[in-house]
Amino acid sequence: MTVTLPSAILRTTGGDVHHLDTHRWWASATSVDLTILGGVRGPVIDIGCGPGRLVAALAERGVPALGIDVAPGALHAARNRGAAVLERSVFDPLPGQGRWATALLFDGNVGIGGDPRALLSRVGALLAPDGVAVVEVGAPGVGLRRDRVVLEVGGEQTGWFPWAWVGADVAPSLAAAAGLTVSRCLPIGDRWFTWLRRAEGGLDGSAGLR
Repeated sequence: MTVTLPSAILRTTGGDVHHLDTHRWWASATSVDLTILGGVRGPVIDIGCGPGRLVAALAERGVPALGIDVAPGALHAARNRGAAVLERSVFDPLPGQGRWATALLFDGNVGIGGDPRALLSRVGALLAPDGVAVVEVGAPGVGLRRDRVVLEVGGEQTGWFPWAWVGADVAPSLAAAAGLTVSRCLPIGDRWFTWLRRAEGGLDGSAGLR
């Protein structure tokens, strides 16, 4: 039986519409996801985990992982698929601060809060000294855009909240401002990812892609 998911868009203050991939969000981990997850070290924290596809995939591979999100419905779905999750914002107190080997920011979640520098600085504080953040970004040329947006799903909408879009071209400068460095940035499939580490040194976390 085919399940039809409601469409989801982000609408900006200027009226621009950004369509969200709800099928990927609700589905199991994709081949691109699995390519990246095959090279990460645990423990892993997935920031903005949604229905938990990445956390569940890691758990199946025996990699300790925790997802955090602020959407109760998505977290309920994550728990149903066996993912360990908490209802928290990334800016809330979190377990394991300074001890996470890997932090994930997939599906445009680098836009959370509308201030990527502040978000990446917070992510850096969560990482162990040799930890790595794997961040999905836009293609080169996207640059950095900030706006207030409303999320519309199936005819219902949220209130306005700040959001940002980050392209691969601005990842190095944003990382540097947050005390991080880019160790690798490349396309995988039709998506772009960058690997960030704390500026004082450490592993780049991309061994699984070499």
